[in-house]
Order: sequence, then structure tokens, then C-alpha cells
Amino acid sequence: MLRLLPAVPWLLRGCILETGSGGLCIPHRPQVVPFRDADGRFAATTDLLCSPRTLATSKERSSTMSQILPINIQRLLEGSSVESERIEFKATWDANTIGWQILKTICAFANDYHNLNGGYVVIGVDDDGGHAVLPPAGISPKKIEEAQQWIRGHCNRLDPVYQPILSPELIGDRHVLVAWVPASDRRPHRAPDGARGERKHWIRLGPETVDAEQRGMLGPLVEQAARVPWDDQRALEASLADFREARVREYLRDVRSGLAEVPSLTDICRRMQITKRVNDHEVPRNVGLLFFSEDPTAWFRGARIEVVQFAGDQSGDVQEERVFKGSLADQVRDCLRYLEGLSGAHLVKERDQPQVRGWVSYPLRAVRESLVNAVYHRGYQPGTPDSTKVYLYPERMEIISYPGPVPGVEARHLLPGGNIPPVPARNQRIGEFLKELRLAEGRLTGIQKVFQALQDNGSPTPRFDFDSSRTYFRATLPAHPEYSAINALRDAAHLNALGDELSASRRVEAAWKVNPGSGLLAAELIRMYAKQDQLQKSEEVFEAFKKDGPATAVAHVTNVLIEAFLEGGAARKAERLLDQIPTTAFGQDAIDAAIMARRLRDPRRAHRFFEIAGETLQGDPRGLHEFAQAKLDAAKTAYHDRQHGVNRRLLNEARQLLERVIQLDAPPMRHAWAWRDLARTRNWLREPVGTVEEAYEQAMRLQPDEPRFRRELQAVTAGQSGHRGRAGHRTGKRNRP
Repeated sequence: MLRLLPAVPWLLRGCILETGSGGLCIPHRPQVVPFRDADGRFAATTDLLCSPRTLATSKERSSTMSQILPINIQRLLEGSSVESERIEFKATWDANTIGWQILKTICAFANDYHNLNGGYVVIGVDDDGGHAVLPPAGISPKKIEEAQQWIRGHCNRLDPVYQPILSPELIGDRHVLVAWVPASDRRPHRAPDGARGERKHWIRLGPETVDAEQRGMLGPLVEQAARVPWDDQRALEASLADFREARVREYLRDVRSGLAEVPSLTDICRRMQITKRVNDHEVPRNVGLLFFSEDPTAWFRGARIEVVQFAGDQSGDVQEERVFKGSLADQVRDCLRYLEGLSGAHLVKERDQPQVRGWVSYPLRAVRESLVNAVYHRGYQPGTPDSTKVYLYPERMEIISYPGPVPGVEARHLLPGGNIPPVPARNQRIGEFLKELRLAEGRLTGIQKVFQALQDNGSPTPRFDFDSSRTYFRATLPAHPEYSAINALRDAAHLNALGDELSASRRVEAAWKVNPGSGLLAAELIRMYAKQDQLQKSEEVFEAFKKDGPATAVAHVTNVLIEAFLEGGAARKAERLLDQIPTTAFGQDAIDAAIMARRLRDPRRAHRFFEIAGETLQGDPRGLHEFAQAKLDAAKTAYHDRQHGVNRRLLNEARQLLERVIQLDAPPMRHAWAWRDLARTRNWLREPVGTVEEAYEQAMRLQPDEPRFRRELQAVTAGQSGHRGRAGHRTGKRNRP
């Protein structure tokens, strides 16, 4: 906070500004004149006009911690808390050109046609396709002072007069000027079109500032100006005492705003624009009560989230009910944690592999987007007392909010690939706070992210609907198809443990007939039939799955059948089936295919699958070990073909892979054989005999009963007697792969 020493109400000359951090800010040519602020009151606050904050004793404080703006400057520049269409960047300052452009943009943000609560103009930062060029080039302190004075003076030419909040900022060692332009209570405004141009009603359409009348939007702008968004309206029955100061400051610390250090709660709330002055006292705005009061339901009955879990469908019994209250941010966080705990996951853990293959019943990303969307866009007025609902059924999750979407949003906009039109939002400020807390994404992007999250998880397509009267909005997230298969597999595992393998097979068969597209059930059934020497039935399951199963699971089920063929002595069928695995397979599926190729003695194909496995391979000790062995096989071929350079390269690559295996967490047997293969590789690379012996000793320590380790070590030692050269190398011939 900046305070005047001494406080002079209308004119400031040569005074010193004291900062909340104890430093001093001395304006170059300080002068404050009376003006009307965004609420139309006369004011002369020094926060709005001062020199760049080169503070003498605050170098240790982050240069991105603003004590004027309620958001973090770095995140503003990165576009992570405010949509790009709400930010305009100007690389430099020139009154004759850029000044008039900024004046029109200030007018457009103040008019706030889409109810987004205005925007920001940043001077000293260049623009690259709507994104800030970082680090900023900055402008000189003299230019910042000139820009402030010009903007302040020329904003008096707006009709009606409007003054933005100006905040000189220091980003690293670069000075920039931020003009925060909240939505005006006195809109619509007009601004001159240049030095001698007539006044026009400017609005923002995407990243552009345009003439509303020319675009045929003046009528809607005037109509909208008569309505203040509900979340920005005053709550006359409440007072500043209804805010929890600790919650306000906690929010500011979470978003890394320097306002958290301002001593006065009244000043903080004014700057955050969560209060409004009425008859010489501060009255909370609705958004402030939703985020910073102890219990928002004291004013807004619907400001809570109810979660109901059913045993069956709507007619089924209720298993559990939970109600989440408190600030909107706390409700969302607590509800998401609860839902995450309920969301089932199935992970397939392969032998001595840290990587898992699996899915979740509901991807958290989709749940988060749907829940935040419901809280953000619902109504909280007295006419909508129903809470936000989350209904959990065995096969789906429904998230319902009241009322339905605003006019302009139609059912076709809620389909995959649909685009929601930029209609004015029901709530202006709620989304702003949720985005700053990183709970919400950019405007108009959430629905498509839900589609993508479910697709990535292998889940059916979600549905979004509302009734013709727009009394509700519902997001339906289907559970993963394998979710219903989990119970069947658990039952089968229990029966197998009791020794009743026949009943276990029947349980899985019955579940698969209901859900033939389940990769989980298909893979388990293929294994069961193979164990019973019924490979024909395994093939029938595979063919049925290919028709009904998701494409993302085909490679996994194919690998299971290949392994079944190999175990059953049907190598030719396994080879033909391996041809069906696409070269686009990746991750664990590619690793499994590579291992199957090695078992089929197809080193070239194995090598190719290992190479496309991606990052998954780096944490898989079995896959890395098999890849190393594939390279050793290729090195042997290169040696016999007298390609000695290729031979040495492959040996070195194999050594690196084996050293990686040893570093990873794996069973002792895996480590033992990796040490043994490393010993052989070091021997073939003619490394010092001591390193070869050390590797064999590590292998024998882990598997002392394995006779091959000792025989190979004895052979290496016997071949060394009397034949050492410098640095412990053999001078005689060594075996090569």
C-alpha cells in the first residue's frame, strides 16, 4: 500500500511515498489531480499515479508481487490467469499513436460487452500472436510517467468519465505499466476515435477493439449496460465484518499478490473490488461473500455442493450423501478430493515392471472441468435455491447446476467439436477468482477438454443437456467400460483362490458376454482359455473384441494372445498376429510387442518396437533389459558380418541400458542377470578385467545358487593369467559376440 506523507487530499508536490515494505518511492514530478474513479466518485489516490516502484529497501521482495493489483503479474503476462482477449500488450509508448489506441481499448474493457470484468493493458511488453514476449523489453521510467499523465488526463474525455487503475511494475529489471480496467458501473462509455475523431462506443471482439455501432452491437450493449452482473452487485444486507480477513489474505498469498501485505482490510477489499462504498461505508459485493465469508449459504441458499452415491439407478438405495459448504474455492477443492477418492482405478502390473497399464473410472480432469463449470456458470439468486448436485450411479456421474445455460448457447454447441459462442456470461467475477486459483480453465474451452479427457481414458463420450425451459444444466460422464468388469475379476480371483477354477472361468465368461468390448475381460478370458489348452476359444474372444473394443486397447489384447500362442506352441500364428500390431503402438504396448518379437527371434522388429516405446521404456527394467539383449544380438550379427564399428556402437548402447537397469528398482533376479549381461558386455568391449569381475561378483551376490555366473567368471579369470597389458587390459584374444 502507498500512503502519502503527509496526506494531502488534492495536490501533491515533491512529497515522499512510503511503501508497505518500508522502502521509499520518490516521484519524479509528482502531481495528483481530482478525477472520477470507476464508480464515479471523485478521488485522488496516489496508488493510481506514481513513478515506477524502484524501492530502496525492497530488492529482496519479488518484482512480480504487486501491491496495487490483486493478481500475480507474472501469471498475467503468461496468460495463465486471464484470457488473452482480455489483455492488450504495447511494446512501447507514444502519445500520438499508441495513446489513442489505448484510450479506445480502455473504453472497450470498461464497456465489458461479454461480462468478463474488463481487462488489462500492459505497456512495455511486445505482442506475439496474443501472447507476451518475455522477458519484457520494458520502457523507461520517464516514459511510464508520461504515459500515466497522458492516460489520466485523456480518460477525462471518455463519456461518461472513467479512470482505470494504473500500476507501474518492475519485472526483473524492466519497467512496465499495467492499466487495470474493471467493468464500469456507468457503461456504456464512448471514447474519441483519435485526436480529432468523434466519440464512439468501443467494445472488444476477441483480441480486437471495434466500433459497436458499426458492428450492429450498440443496442445489445445499451441493454446490457442497464444490468449489473449478479456476482458484482452489492449485498446491502451484509457488511465488511462478514468477510474472514484470514481467508482474504490467504487467497492473495495463494495467487502471489503483494496486496496480502497491505495492513488495512478495507483498502485490500477496495482494490480487489469485492466491496463498494455506499453512504460512507463499505458494502460487500456478492462475489466477495461467495469466496471470503464463513458460510455463503447464509445469503445464497444454493451456494453448496451435494454429492449423492446410489447403489443402483435412480430407484436404488442411497449409499452415501455428502454436503460441501464454505467458500466456493473450498467447496470445489474438497469435493474434488472426495470424488477422486471414490474414483476407481484399474492398473495392470506386469512381472518386475514398474510401469502400469490402466484407466480410471472417471478422469479427474473431466470431473474438475465439469464441476468447476457448474459452480462458475450457475445462478445464486434467491430464485435458484437448489444446490449444485453430483449424482453417482454405477455406470455414470451426473453434475447438475441451476438454472440452464444463458440464451445463445444451444444443444449443438455442446457436441464434440462444437464451439460455444461468446455470449455474455451469467457471472462476471466468479470465473476470475477460480482462474486465478487455477481451478478453472480459459473461457469457452472446458467442454471440449472434457471430451478429450474421456477419450484419452478410453471412456464413452460424455453428454451435456438442458431442458427447453433452461431450468437446469447437466453434464453426464459415463464410467469407463472396464469399471463394471472389476467386480467380475474380483469374484473370479476369489474363486481361483478357493481352487474353483471352473466357476472363476464362468464368472468371467458371463461378464464378457455382457461387455464384449472390455479389453480387461477379453485379456483375462484369453489367458484362462489358453491355460485350459483351448486356443480356439481364445481366438474367438479376440475376434469378438476387435469388433466391439476400443482401438486404444487392441494392441494390449493382441500381445496377450501372441503370448498365449507362444506358450501353446503355435509360433506361426503368433508371427502372423505380431504383424497386426501397428508401428504406431507406443508405451507399454510397444514394449510388450518388442518382447514378443524377441521370443519369436525377430531382432529387427524387436529393436523397432523398443525404439518407439518412448519415455515409458526409461522406467521399465524388464523392457530395458530386453532392449539391451536385443542390441547384444544385433552386435553379434554385426561382428560376424565384420561390421566392427557397428558392433562396438551396439555394445556401448547395450552397456548404457544395462547400467540403467541396475539403477532402477527391480527384483533381485532381474538385477542379477543384468549384472551378468553387463559383465559379458564389458568383457567384449575389452574393458579392464577388474570391472568384468566386479560385475560377475555382484551377480553372484544376488543369485549365489546360479552356477553359470561362477563358470563364466572362472573362464574370464583363466583367460587372463599372464596376458595383461597396460591398464589391466588383456593382450591376448577375447571372445566377441
